[in-house]
Amino acid sequence: MGKLLLLALAGIAAAFLAGRFMAFRNKLNASREIEPVELPNCHLIKGIGNIVQLKAGSEDIDILPNGLVFISSGLKYPGLKSFAPDKPGEILLMDLNEKNPKARELRISRGFDLASFNPHGISTYIDKDDSVYLFVVNHPHQKSTVEVFTFVEDDNSLKHLKTIKHDLLPSVNDILAVGPDRFYATNDHYFSDSVLMFLEMFLGLTWSNVVYYSPTEVKEVSGGFYSANGINMSPDEKYIYIADLLDHNIHVMEKHANWNLTQMKVLRVQNILSEKPLVSRVYAENGSVLQGSSVAAVHDGKLLIGTVFHKALYYAASAPGQI
Repeated sequence: MGKLLLLALAGIAAAFLAGRFMAFRNKLNASREIEPVELPNCHLIKGIGNIVQLKAGSEDIDILPNGLVFISSGLKYPGLKSFAPDKPGEILLMDLNEKNPKARELRISRGFDLASFNPHGISTYIDKDDSVYLFVVNHPHQKSTVEVFTFVEDDNSLKHLKTIKHDLLPSVNDILAVGPDRFYATNDHYFSDSVLMFLEMFLGLTWSNVVYYSPTEVKEVSGGFYSANGINMSPDEKYIYIADLLDHNIHVMEKHANWNLTQMKVLRVQNILSEKPLVSRVYAENGSVLQGSSVAAVHDGKLLIGTVFHKALYYAASAPGQI
């Protein structure tokens, strides 16, 4: 009788693991086939993906209204390939006003630990006096911090202001600055240990969340995600968009005066507040040009596509309305 029970339990466990494996495979889109969509006259951005100079990756991109672009490069994420595992990450700057824009490394002020710099998501905030703040998710020694800089445009440098750590920010992925000292952040996992992170994804736990941070208050404002990833805000600043990577959707949240968020819609499309939301695929390819795309940013008819650890693509539309 005991042997039969053990066999039954083993069968149940095997069935459970097989079910979780198939669900996990579907979450990763392992069987998805890509139908290519090409953009004419697009090209790789100079200064990114240069193996000789050990410059690889453009995990996140943020564009200022004047066309200056900040790019986080060199992310070393658990389980993902790094072309330069011993080289610190960096923040790159590119000017879309140039005819042939090129990414260049930004110098960071003394006193900041450059050796362990491992930048992930970034976000800019322009204050009333036109000061530009750059918020950077950092993973020094596989931990999570948020670094706050000011951009010194005169000599193309970053001045480090402070490092933010908090128990509610254990595995930060992306960040949305909403003031010179406050932001929303997504935790893509509940755990920070790489093994536990994998188990969390494999078991399909919805423990990922969004946190609001200010010097006087830190709180979870939304939860229940498989893997909260990118976060952004509508132009009118009324809504927050949160991408759930493993659930393949976008959550539309209403932002309140106390910074809390309430869910309005869950969508997989763009034009997300229209009566008939539509989605259009402007670029797709099978990995021969870009591998591991992580971000797309648009400014004045120009499109930038970044990757976690590979290269970056630049496209300038030849006519209005193409992007």
